[in-house]
Amino acid sequence: MLFCFISILFFLISNAQFTNLPNFDEKNLKFGYFIGINAYDYKVIYEENPRYPLTVERGTGLNVGLIGEIKIRKNLNLSFEPGLYSNNTKLVFNERLEFTSYNDTLWNIKSNNIHLPILLKYSSNRLNNFRPYLKAGLSTSINLGKIEGSFENYSMENFNLKKIGFYYELAFGIDFYLRYFKFSPSIRGVFSIKNELPENIPKNPWTGNIDKMFTRAIFINLSFY
Repeated sequence: MLFCFISILFFLISNAQFTNLPNFDEKNLKFGYFIGINAYDYKVIYEENPRYPLTVERGTGLNVGLIGEIKIRKNLNLSFEPGLYSNNTKLVFNERLEFTSYNDTLWNIKSNNIHLPILLKYSSNRLNNFRPYLKAGLSTSINLGKIEGSFENYSMENFNLKKIGFYYELAFGIDFYLRYFKFSPSIRGVFSIKNELPENIPKNPWTGNIDKMFTRAIFINLSFY
C-alpha cells in the first residue's frame, strides 16, 4: 500500500507540463543511493514431517545503500547496489513437550547483512516524466548477525546461519523524473538458492528434525539519483 501511494503521488507530481531532466538517460554512468524497509522470512524443510512445525514471525527492518548504474544500451542497464540490511526475525518452536520453559521455544535471528546484488535493469520507453522498469539478477550477502535463544544443556553457543548467502532477485519499479533529481521506488523479492544451515548441526529438540533453511525476503526501496 505504501509503495502504491508513493507511486501515485509522484506520478501526479512528475506528470506536469514540462519534461524534467530530458538528457538524464544519456549518461553512461549514474550514481545514487537508497533507503527502505525489508521483511525476512524462512522456508524450512524437515527431515520428517513434524507434528508441530516451527513458526516464523517476520520483523520489519531498515535498508540503506549506494547505487552504481552502467548503461549497456538504450533500455538496458547494469546496476550494482551494495547496502546494509538489518532485521530481527523470530523462530517459535511449537513442540512444547521437549522444553522446560517458554523462553526455550523462541529464537531471535538478528540479521545485519552486507548485501551485494548485481542486477540487469530493463526499462520501458520514457513516457513524459516516468518510466517503469524490471530488474533481475544475482546477489550475495555477508551475515554479521547472530541467533539468540536458550541453549541450556546443549553445546549450541556457536550455532548460526552460514555467514555467506547466495540469492536471486526480481524487482519492479518506476523511475520518476523530477525537476532536480530522479526518484525511483521499487519492490523486490529475494530468494536464497543454497541451504543456509551449517553442516553437522546438533541433533537436539531444536534442530534435530530440520534439514534445510532458505531465506525469503521483500525489499521496498526508495532510490534517488
